[in-house]
Amino acid sequence: MKKILLLLAAFAALSAPACTNLLVGKKASKNGETFVTYSADCYGMYGRLLHYPAARHTSGTMRQIFDGDTHKYLGQIPEAAETYNVMGNLNEHGLAIVETTFGGREELEPKDPMGGIDYVSLMALGLQRAKTAREAIRVMTDLVAKHGYSSSGESFSIADPEEVWIMEMIGKGDAKKGAVWVAVRIPDDCISAHANQSRIHKFDLKDKKNVMYSKDVIKFARQKGYFTGKDEEFSFSAAYSPATFGSQRFCDARAWSFFNKHVEGMERYVPFVDGYHLETSEVMPLYFKPKHLLSLEDMMEGMRDHYEDTPFDFTKNAASGIYEMPYQPTPLTWEHKGKKYFNERPISTQQASYVVVAQLRSWLPREIGGVLWFGNDDPNMVAFTPVYGSSAMVPTCYADSTANDHTFSWKSAFWVCNWVSNMVYPRYTQMYPTLKATRDRLQMEIFLKQVDIEAQAQLALQEGKRELALGLLDGFSNGVAERMMTKWKQLGQHLIMKFNDMAVKKEKDGKFELTPDGICVPPERPGYPEQYRDILIRETGNRFLQPQP
Repeated sequence: MKKILLLLAAFAALSAPACTNLLVGKKASKNGETFVTYSADCYGMYGRLLHYPAARHTSGTMRQIFDGDTHKYLGQIPEAAETYNVMGNLNEHGLAIVETTFGGREELEPKDPMGGIDYVSLMALGLQRAKTAREAIRVMTDLVAKHGYSSSGESFSIADPEEVWIMEMIGKGDAKKGAVWVAVRIPDDCISAHANQSRIHKFDLKDKKNVMYSKDVIKFARQKGYFTGKDEEFSFSAAYSPATFGSQRFCDARAWSFFNKHVEGMERYVPFVDGYHLETSEVMPLYFKPKHLLSLEDMMEGMRDHYEDTPFDFTKNAASGIYEMPYQPTPLTWEHKGKKYFNERPISTQQASYVVVAQLRSWLPREIGGVLWFGNDDPNMVAFTPVYGSSAMVPTCYADSTANDHTFSWKSAFWVCNWVSNMVYPRYTQMYPTLKATRDRLQMEIFLKQVDIEAQAQLALQEGKRELALGLLDGFSNGVAERMMTKWKQLGQHLIMKFNDMAVKKEKDGKFELTPDGICVPPERPGYPEQYRDILIRETGNRFLQPQP
């Protein structure tokens, strides 16, 4: 029973209901690696990093399936004879699987999910049973065909060091078992993204090398009345997840914002993602060839995006508050005096439970080549630290046993990182530069250490010392995670001292400036930022105007 509960917790930590994935093919990256990213965005979700050890199972062993979101028992399936080592969303062979939920047509979500496999468990099964992206697609689709699918519509990013795929899947409702699905390979020289809306529109039915799909993906849509045209005109997204204002403005706009940084001419697709031109705008393609090659740093920065300098930037008006905070309170929609309004929903968001960047490198031994850059909380507010798909140890600060959503611990990265970010949010323009400087210095320090440790691990592998190599990688992962924790606690202490009571202590040469008598010089009192002064005066008129001489 204890093992069952641990597996349940592990599967739940793989998912979140409102997420963002960014994808890069190996010829679109600076160093020839592939990338997929994942922001697990969910209010109340405690972010942790889970480890599934490799194992062999005797014939007849059964695997119990629990829904990753609800924890409801769904049934059991035969266990595989062999399962691979998995660290978070990455396995020992350099296979990474992440997701975003698009939901789709409500009538296709099973009302009675018993006996099927939910999307969280499906990702875990794919990681444990497959070595490559193509194999994972076969494993996952064969499982739902045999046992049924118990979730709503999902977009899966499935990548190995050579290939990057997007697979979209939706169930058939309670009337029929299984799911309809399509998988498209992202060209090696292209980038893609998805964010809670189906992104696969038309696809080449004849391209067997780069496209896979269920045999009834079009037939079922016809039976349900979702599609009536010619086969070559079929759009998976239009049939199974028709566009709404929310699907475009809250979801596809995030994908557009990533493309906008790296692709020429993306203003062409603003009408598609702004939500006001449903069915009349040009569809944004699934992937683009970027104007430059992308790096690991680009992927991290992509996850920190807030629509800066785009038509959706809300930091130049009252929506960002006094200190131009690029975050808005939830929920996304709200009402006032009988009218309905909405907030923008960028990639970087305060409700991120954890975020990962999977970096998959084909030129390195598989023990080293697959690295998962992990961070708790909003990606804009944290430094990423690496763990490897071959790792056998979870850093204590990320471990499931360290804390949870109702238990605070100074040993928990989730709580320490949230402690710091929640100090910064309300006074963003004042405090964020200090956080960013700390974050970027630490990130560079980790990058430099990684080069040396991976060289040592590679030499150990060449000498046949695999256990030594794995020990070096585990020691590095644990060490930099603890280094991050130390720096973040120091950062939190520094922030409360420097910005106490809405004032700002003066610094000189990295230290607080003191008087000759050894106390801090009087702090600066900057008051309202200039931008907000304009807003305040427009709102209040002469309410705060002093008598003029």
